Amino acid sequence: MSASETTHPASLDATTLRELIDSGRSPRLLDVRTPAEFETVHIPGAYNVPLDLLKEHREELRNHLDEDVVLICRSGARATQAEQALAGVGLPNLKILNGGMLAWQAVNAPTQQGAPRWDLERQVRLVAGAIVLASVVGSVFVPGLKWVAAFIGAGLTFAAVTNTCAMGMMLSRLPYNRGASCDLDTVVGHLRESNGARA
Repeated sequence: MSASETTHPASLDATTLRELIDSGRSPRLLDVRTPAEFETVHIPGAYNVPLDLLKEHREELRNHLDEDVVLICRSGARATQAEQALAGVGLPNLKILNGGMLAWQAVNAPTQQGAPRWDLERQVRLVAGAIVLASVVGSVFVPGLKWVAAFIGAGLTFAAVTNTCAMGMMLSRLPYNRGASCDLDTVVGHLRESNGARA
């Protein structure tokens, strides 16, 4: 294993990030949650670049990110994946908000709020739990259904070990989670506008 594979991404705690923002030295804030999660609550001044979009278009996005970047998600897992994707295309100066939005809200830092929606992790728990419950109850009548529950359990174990979640990625593509338009052209347009404002 190479040194780059064993190093941990740089992180920034919520208090330090708040101090940077308050002092006018805010880094670029990229929130990699779903558009629905972002619309529910986000850090003022953050840009929504959902993880799947970021991974797919990291080369194009790299050309518009030349300053310090802080990656944000709910708790840090998706931001870590985003950091790996952007670091893989040579983007320097990446940091992860340690603890994500949960940590930001825990220190009562300012947020911009919209209509409340369930976050992605809560949706995964609901869907996985409902499938397991239905499989166990159904196995009384159709014994083979217990294997569906075992499959979901194995998937959740794999998700925990690899710090990824296939079910979460699938749920993030549902219309409920897509919210307002968040495509590459929109994201790049916002990044260009802010680059002009910073110049």
